[in-house]
Amino acid sequence: MTTAAHIPNTPSQGDWADRMEQAVLDAALPLAPRLGWNGRLVRAACKANGLSEGDQELLMPNGARDLAALLWRRHDAAAMQALAEVDPTTLKIRERIARAVSVRLDAAAADGEAEKRAAGFMALPTNADLALSLTWDTADGLWRWAGDTATDWNHDSKRVILSGILIPAMTMRLFDGPERAEAFVAARIENVMTFEKWKAGKDFEAPLRRVTDVLSRLRYR
Repeated sequence: MTTAAHIPNTPSQGDWADRMEQAVLDAALPLAPRLGWNGRLVRAACKANGLSEGDQELLMPNGARDLAALLWRRHDAAAMQALAEVDPTTLKIRERIARAVSVRLDAAAADGEAEKRAAGFMALPTNADLALSLTWDTADGLWRWAGDTATDWNHDSKRVILSGILIPAMTMRLFDGPERAEAFVAARIENVMTFEKWKAGKDFEAPLRRVTDVLSRLRYR
């Protein structure tokens, strides 16, 4: 008789996979400074948890990319847990974003040398898609915590801008220290606020509406 643990996509199987992913990540963190962030690290961390190569392939088919994504999302979760203790409505919008970014940077820096290795791995051109996707998700979570409810083009533009702040800020936090990172974030937020003031009251959709009106008249004249 086949047990539930061997049936794909059952709750018990999912629970096992979630627990084992975190256990593998826990095993990888102290090994990363010596082994680097690569396939050797994944194999060593899986082996430390008694996983065969076949188990490893099922759990982490993308190898070090999957492991890096796990670490990134762990840091996201830690940041959101810390931010849950802060009432964003007591802060100005620029203060909310500064606080959110600072907390997220601290979450990553808590893993020190292992995070540096992961950051170097994520900076490889072959991993640009993963880095951009994860950073977008982080920016989205931070904006939602800050109270953003935009559904128009501002929704995407805010996340693009914050993603552009997060990536270099994380690098500075890890390699240059918190003061350099905080100064960079403060300067970039000031730039964004200046742009938002300039943008206020301007109708950027007017050209599109004019084109639409012209096309409508041509079609229905």
